[in-house]
Parts: sequence; structure tokens; C-alpha cells
Amino acid sequence: MELDERRISAVIVRRFMDRLLDSMDLDVAIVGGGPAGLVAGHNLAREGFKVAMFERKLSLGGGMWGGGMMFNQIVVQEEGAQVLREFGVRVLDEGEGYYSADSVEAVSTLISSATRAGLRVFNCVTAEDVTMREDRVVGLVITWTPVEMAGLHVDPLAIRSRFVIDATGHDINVVRVVERKVPGKLMTPTGRAEGEKSLWSHRAEELTLENTREVFPGLYVAGMSANATFGGPRMGPIFGGMLLSGRKAAQLVSRALRGQGGRG
Repeated sequence: MELDERRISAVIVRRFMDRLLDSMDLDVAIVGGGPAGLVAGHNLAREGFKVAMFERKLSLGGGMWGGGMMFNQIVVQEEGAQVLREFGVRVLDEGEGYYSADSVEAVSTLISSATRAGLRVFNCVTAEDVTMREDRVVGLVITWTPVEMAGLHVDPLAIRSRFVIDATGHDINVVRVVERKVPGKLMTPTGRAEGEKSLWSHRAEELTLENTREVFPGLYVAGMSANATFGGPRMGPIFGGMLLSGRKAAQLVSRALRGQGGRG
């Protein structure tokens, strides 16, 4: 059989468009494909909710891919190690409460597990805005990342979602959009995003989990986005708090969806 380039292209276009059309109305839209977003997406999809992830870069994994300064190893504490083990990632006990793992194995395993659980991933897609109804986030406005980078005047598309999780990390892209559109309305002490503080690994790990919560009706923050929103410090190349934050975000959103009579 001679391969037909048209057939190859047609299969790609049809499969992608089928998935995109089926993702126009979601239970949860996750913005950002780092460890917190992947764990949240995996857990929510596993529960039967309709979940899609929008990642502005071509690859997923966030800062976990590079470990510390491109030394592709990561460190987690005991609870984080347990999360990795649950996904089947090999973890080494380094003593005194420190555990290590290969960052490439960890990220690739999280991605595979999440997509196999039913998470739909749209990479190279930027969430440039949100849709709102009566002071509640009800979806995303998306465009191709290259379109955003080139500054082209191309209208975006809209995705409806019952809840949105900002897992974009330091930049808190979705939170910043909401902050600009409805100033002073965030559920923080000052009503605005506090911004992340300087590196303090121990405190950051604690606060990442504590700050994982709803920050505006319909919008939750997870991972480094949680600390950047509520003024916690950055944590550096230790990722247990990220993993636990993703798990907590999934639990909170799942509870909220079930309260609304969700699908899961």
C-alpha cells in the first residue's frame, strides 16, 4: 500500500477537531501543564469529569522537566514521594525526609497517566482571557500561542467550563486576567494578587498546599499559582507541594462539581 499524504493529514485534522469540538463544554478547564495541573487533571478525569488542559508551550511538565538548573533530578518530601509512587514513579530515599526521582520519568509518567485517565490536552494554546457571567468565571478564551507571540490580529475562540484551575505557575496568567477585568475582587486579603516572595523552600512547600483554593467564583489556583496569588515564597526545585496541591485542587473542584450535580 502506498501512503497517501492527504489521508495522513485528514486523519490528524479530523481527530483533533473531533476532540476540540467535544471540549467546547467542560466540567473543568486547567490552564498550565505542570505537575500540579497534571495531578489535578488526572484525578478529576479519573472520577469521570470532563476535563481539558490548555498549555501555552509545546511540551508539558512545567519546571519539573528541568529539575534544578537542568540537572534532571527532583526532590520531594515524604508525602510527595507517596504521590509519585502512586503513579508508579521510582523514588529513592535520600535520608532525613528527602526523596529523589528522575524528573523525566516523573513528568512523562504523570502525562501518560493523566491522558490515559481521560484528560484532554491542548498544547501550544494560550488562555488569553476568561468568559464571565455575573462576576463568575464560566470559561476561557483561547488562541494559538504562536498567534499571541506574533501579535497577530486574529480573533480567539471560547470554551465553556463550570470551573477553571489556574496552574500557570509564577505568572498566574488567568488570575491576572481576572484581576485586570474586575479589580479588587479576588478572594485574597487585599483583593488582588499578592505576588510571590523570594525563595524559602520549607515555608513555600507548606503554603503551596494551604493556598490551594478558590480565588474568585469559578476559579481555583494550584501549584506555584497558589503562592503567587496569596503572597507565598517560591520553593525552588522541590516538587512535593506541587503534587499535593494538584491533588487538593482536584478534591475541592470535585466537591464543588458534585454539589452542582456534576457528571463524575
